[in-house]
Amino acid sequence: MNTANGLQYSQKRQEDLQRLKNFRLLDDDFCTKVFEDIECVELLLRIILKIDDLKVIEVHSQHNMKNLQGRSARLDIFAIDSAGNVLNVEIQRSDQGAVPRRARYHSSLIDANVTEPGDKYERLPESFVIFITENDVMESGLPLYHINRVVEETGNYFGDDAHIIYVNSQIQDETTLGRLMHDFSCTDPSDMNYKILADRVRYFKSDEKGVLIMCRMLEEMRNETALETTKDFALRLIVRGKDTPEEIAEITNLPLAEINHLKETQQI
Repeated sequence: MNTANGLQYSQKRQEDLQRLKNFRLLDDDFCTKVFEDIECVELLLRIILKIDDLKVIEVHSQHNMKNLQGRSARLDIFAIDSAGNVLNVEIQRSDQGAVPRRARYHSSLIDANVTEPGDKYERLPESFVIFITENDVMESGLPLYHINRVVEETGNYFGDDAHIIYVNSQIQDETTLGRLMHDFSCTDPSDMNYKILADRVRYFKSDEKGVLIMCRMLEEMRNETALETTKDFALRLIVRGKDTPEEIAEITNLPLAEINHLKETQQI
């Protein structure tokens, strides 16, 4: 590594360490690493759902949900509990990212992905889509908002077992949920209420191995961003129509196969 590259690496490393220091659980990239741990997810869900004996048997972070006919989605946290219920937790600092139709779409996409051809509707699992928001997007000053379908004429619960919950992280009182939302806003694990979360946050912020994992993740995110920027540039060249695929591949350093794929996507 030459001197210039060494200085650039050192600068990026310091920037990453500073960024890591300022991370909170409300930052979804950091949150998804912390909640790869089943016990942390259990704590989170037990408090939000008020089910003290909830047991998580499977958890995935940054989980891809495919839709072959339309838009796919990457779920921040996807879990399955011992009762077979499926649960999706999304962290949203932006109000725009927590719009009701996004919650609806996540719910429908989960249903489509957890069923097999020929499954009876009765076997469709109970589902929970939970949005933890930095702001009170419902604007009613409540800590929790439960959204369930009802029959308008009677007011009775519809009973489809598809639940949407919004958690307002602005409410940080002395309830179990308020103390949890306080922890979501902390940058220093020493200020957190729940030891299991504090220990996990401390691992990624202070432990040598944990810090290395986070720095690698940040580097991967930079590379992904750079790749997407290059693809966008290649797509603009394709739309312009003045360069051959081979020329675009040479200009962008992307494989010719990728250029042809982008071209096919543009034509669809």
